[in-house]
Amino acid sequence: MTLLLGQTVPDFAQESTQGTIHFHDWIGDKWCVLFSHPADFTPVCTTELGAVARLKDEWEKRNVKVLALSVDPVDDHQKWVKDIEETQGADIWYPILADGDRKVADLYGMIHPDAAANVTVRSVYVIDPDKKLRLTLTYPPATGRNFLEILRAIDSLQLTDGYKVATPADWKDGEDVIIVPSLTDENEIKQRFPKGYKTVKPYLRVTPQPNR
Repeated sequence: MTLLLGQTVPDFAQESTQGTIHFHDWIGDKWCVLFSHPADFTPVCTTELGAVARLKDEWEKRNVKVLALSVDPVDDHQKWVKDIEETQGADIWYPILADGDRKVADLYGMIHPDAAANVTVRSVYVIDPDKKLRLTLTYPPATGRNFLEILRAIDSLQLTDGYKVATPADWKDGEDVIIVPSLTDENEIKQRFPKGYKTVKPYLRVTPQPNR
């Protein structure tokens, strides 16, 4: 199955380190980051789970819940959590799905045809409170994921949902943004962006971040 941006993500019920997860209900009115791992006790993923845990305050500030997944059983997950907490200095406060029957992996396209049949690829899915898929990333086995970039992307998604703006390359929260080209009424532009804007080109108009 191929999930496309803007589609409603599949619902599921699956066991985890914190009991059964009924996914849509579990998300509730929050954003969600679902991220998959090929197996327990893998070195790169061990560092990633620790990195996600250390960003607890950042996820909460953005109204985001995080959920990891591996095809190994809950008992192995619990043992792995102890290793992660020991080596990464972080409490694993979020659940890890035990997708032994590959139900979630198949629903979300985490098993790639040219990979091992029982190994999930290292993907990230950003899902909004309406259960719509807003961003996907897939990484190769040897490259650790940059969760600060995922936080940056969520900042952009949440900002651009509320204002008629887009964010430029390498944008960070607090920096100038771009007025969307579809907004052409001059009076509406002045009303929406009272701080003013700079016209670089007719299609490229830059304004201070409107919610700052």
